[in-house]
This record gives sequence, structure tokens and C-alpha cells, in this order.
Amino acid sequence: MHISAKADYAARALVELACDTARPLTCEAIASSQGIPFRFLKSVVGDLRRAGLVRSQRGCEGGYWLGRAAVEITLLDVVRAVDGDVITLRGEPLDGLDYPGPADGLPAVWREIEDRATAVLAGTTVAALLAASPMPPAPQAGAGATARAAAAVGVPA
Repeated sequence: MHISAKADYAARALVELACDTARPLTCEAIASSQGIPFRFLKSVVGDLRRAGLVRSQRGCEGGYWLGRAAVEITLLDVVRAVDGDVITLRGEPLDGLDYPGPADGLPAVWREIEDRATAVLAGTTVAALLAASPMPPAPQAGAGATARAAAAVGVPA
């Protein structure tokens, strides 16, 4: 099985954006934080924007925000936004795949793998990935300076 670099980078970018919703993040900041090639990330973020998973803001205070709540974005949304089909065979979708003779049962196995992968991806949200991270999320919009300072050192405000 193969997970594309585009899908991996897209998921990492979305988790990075979900980590701090108080301000937009630039592609440069995301690329630097995640160790992703900047030019490649720009292309990936374009795919995410076209799919409505991120929105952009121009200008000196610009950057990218999540297009909808992290709890509403699944890895299935991400994969479909950047790759299209979840699993392909030699670049072709599994629909209509048919083999003759003794291999006639194999397409059903490939489809079962696709169904299970789709279920895992559909059941995993950006919010769940963020919650599973040992890194504490940045303070959200509206948090006061005291809360931000306390969060930075891990002390309740």
C-alpha cells in the first residue's frame, strides 16, 4: 500500500493549522515547522483550498486557516482532496476491476482493503490527531495574556 507525500503533507499541514486557530499561518511557517518542502506544500495547500478544507487571507497578516472545524475534517476528506481515489491499481480505480480464471477472487480482496482503509480514514479527524499529540495546542482566539503565558509553561491560568 502507498500513502502519497501529498496526503501526508496535507494532513500534517491541517493538524498544524488546527493547533493554533487564533491566527492564520503562512505556508513558510507550516513548511518550517513540519519539515515539508515549501514549493510542494504550496501546491498541496492549493488542493486543500479548492476542496474547502482551508481558506486563505491575503496581505501582510495573511495566511491559511482551517476551512471548517477540525472535528469536521477527516483524513478521508484530505486524501480525496489531494489524491482523488483512496486506492488505485496502476493508477486506475478499483471499480469494474475483473480478472479471468483462478484470479477472479482477487478484485474482491482489493475492494475490501479499500473499504477498510476508507473506514479508518473516515473515522479519523484532524481534531482527533491533534488530541493524540503530546504537544499542547496553542491558545485559541480570545484567550488572554495570562492564559497564554500559563499555557506556555503548562500551568493552569
